[in-house]
Amino acid sequence: MEIINAIASFAALSQDTRLKAFRLLVSQEPVGLPAGEIARKLSVPHNTMSAHLSVLARAGWVVSQRHSRQIIYRASLSHMDQVIQFLLQDCCAGHPELCASLMDSLSGCERAKPADADSLSNHQ
Repeated sequence: MEIINAIASFAALSQDTRLKAFRLLVSQEPVGLPAGEIARKLSVPHNTMSAHLSVLARAGWVVSQRHSRQIIYRASLSHMDQVIQFLLQDCCAGHPELCASLMDSLSGCERAKPADADSLSNHQ
């Protein structure tokens, strides 16, 4: 990942509603959610949520797929992986013991329970 892409990616998440939407979608993997359901769970008007989802999609954080009359949004875990890899590319200057707590927190993902939208809105 190039720095310019990373900056654009971080910029897309640097807004409250977009960050909450992305976190909500991560918690809903691998099924995803329709745009209207995301808006409802985050108490955001549908048209506003649509604009936020467009920003996230352009930055690579979400992908969408049409199912009948609905558009289902999913978190792009591959993009998240690329961003994390970018951040950790030169981690700890060859001293992995310095990054041990970070690695432990990343390996805890399989133990984490999906968060609901209420807890997401409380994490500001």
